[in-house]
Amino acid sequence: MENINVIKVGMADLQVSRHPGMLTTLGLGSCVGVALYDTVKKIIGLAHIMLPSSLQARNVSNIAKFADTAIVKLVNDMISLGASKEHLVAKLAGGAQMFAFNNSSDIMRIGSRNVASSKDTLHELGIPIIAEDTGGNFGRTIELYSDDGRLLIKTIGHGVKQI
Repeated sequence: MENINVIKVGMADLQVSRHPGMLTTLGLGSCVGVALYDTVKKIIGLAHIMLPSSLQARNVSNIAKFADTAIVKLVNDMISLGASKEHLVAKLAGGAQMFAFNNSSDIMRIGSRNVASSKDTLHELGIPIIAEDTGGNFGRTIELYSDDGRLLIKTIGHGVKQI
């Protein structure tokens, strides 16, 4: 097996890598992991998104925190490594509803709002979503591989799956 460059992506963080590489992020609860893959150049990008929109935030110094700004930056970082926007595909994981709330106020549904905002931004950029593992009430750890763009999803009590 070739020597893979493993890069950890923190919360409200994003990273990109050329092949051979693997990007991983731990503990996606209501956060969403947006995984992008250039199917030709095998360049990967992963964002660990905490909040749906920078427009409602006072402090927007960390653009990796928000779906609307993180995905744009992720695409630009991948293009700077040689990726082509026309060859990008997306996979989403996370966006869980980690806690039960008596009032179903929209503010509390941060997971589903993160997923919806990520989908909107990808749609605006013309990047197709080819797979997703979102929702539920459990956390996920994900690994994105550059050789074929597979996304490995590990969950406590739900095992491991690949999308």
